[in-house]
Amino acid sequence: MYDNKIFRSVANTDNGEVSGETLFYYHQQDRIVWADYSGGAIIKGFLIATVQDDQSLEMRYEHINAQHELMTGRCKSIPEQLPDGRIRLHERWQWTSGDQSSGESVIEEVPS
Repeated sequence: MYDNKIFRSVANTDNGEVSGETLFYYHQQDRIVWADYSGGAIIKGFLIATVQDDQSLEMRYEHINAQHELMTGRCKSIPEQLPDGRIRLHERWQWTSGDQSSGESVIEEVPS
């Protein structure tokens, strides 16, 4: 479902660092999903996730931001199939570093 797909942020709360310039390169093997990401305020990031029985993703992420800070967090992503077949992920996340705040974001599969 996620293997070799590219995603881009389309919405994020103000306390998030991902933007429309951030690209996520997803991979999948069985119920394990991982991605690397960069762009905008993020120099380099990685995430790892498991696919749950309801098809949501339970993930952990880490990245280095433009201020060279190491940022970490956790996220639950709920997939939505768009009419054109692409995937949209509705995400609820929380920093496990910094101020520990939480937020919501949406990323969408980039058309191939």
